[in-house]
Amino acid sequence: MRIAAMAAGAVGGYFGARLAAAGHDVSFIARGALLDAIRKNGLKVESTFGGVHIKDAKTTPDPGEVGPVDVVLFAVKLWDTEKAAEFARPLVGPSTRIITLQNGIDSVERIAPILGTDKVVGGSAYIASVMREPGVVSHTSQFARLVCGRVDGKPDAKLDEFGQAAKNAGIDITVSPAMEVERWQKFTFLVGISGATAAMRQTLGPILDDTDTREFLHALMREVVAVGRARGVAIAPDFADDRMKLAQASPKTMKASLVHDLERGNRLEIDWLAGKVAALGRELGVPTPANSAVYAMLKLHKMGRQ
Repeated sequence: MRIAAMAAGAVGGYFGARLAAAGHDVSFIARGALLDAIRKNGLKVESTFGGVHIKDAKTTPDPGEVGPVDVVLFAVKLWDTEKAAEFARPLVGPSTRIITLQNGIDSVERIAPILGTDKVVGGSAYIASVMREPGVVSHTSQFARLVCGRVDGKPDAKLDEFGQAAKNAGIDITVSPAMEVERWQKFTFLVGISGATAAMRQTLGPILDDTDTREFLHALMREVVAVGRARGVAIAPDFADDRMKLAQASPKTMKASLVHDLERGNRLEIDWLAGKVAALGRELGVPTPANSAVYAMLKLHKMGRQ
């Protein structure tokens, strides 16, 4: 299949490299130091599942040089969503599927008006990875899973084709008929882990080991579930308990990408994580004190170090 990873960061780079290693025609959209590094040294993945080095990785800053592809792995930062979607237009043909692999809860709704309702599908990436240096992705978790599907629940032959191709490439992937629930399930875990590790400047282990900080993590996730249910999403009322079990089984050294951005002085996605939960809570009349606290703690850092 012809695939474009936009952009070739910690998520798009990881899954794009796995697909390229399996023989698929993958183009990596990159710019700046990342573009230069991949052109010079290729794209490297250091992984608990075994490393990959795509020495001759196809990379360009211009989607127009690639043209229409079968699948776009859309993994840009949330503040770049609409701008990047406009930029991605040359990648989209009549049967292209754009799979959103972003951190928020509303990527499909933001991208669909630009690239087409029938072409944009939801996606969730369960992976702990970071761009250790330009062109080098470090994957540290014992999981690297993709879930994708149409939010309207309709079957999609092109998406099924991609799912089979990804499975053949050794990727743990599920094409889900219940993507609306799935993305709220992912959002529950993500908001909890990102909010707790960023607000406390700690990895997951110490947070879980302390009674008070563990309860704060749990509260963050319970609030997401309450907001989702108030919006009519069929997420189980005790789903936060399930996510706490997942947290307990996760690496104790785990910390969210939000923490890496905070430590590096980068711009933060906090408006679309804890901030989004707090905003939806106000709109729906659902109390969100824990997420509102996280948003207040991190709001003054959200533009990064200027």
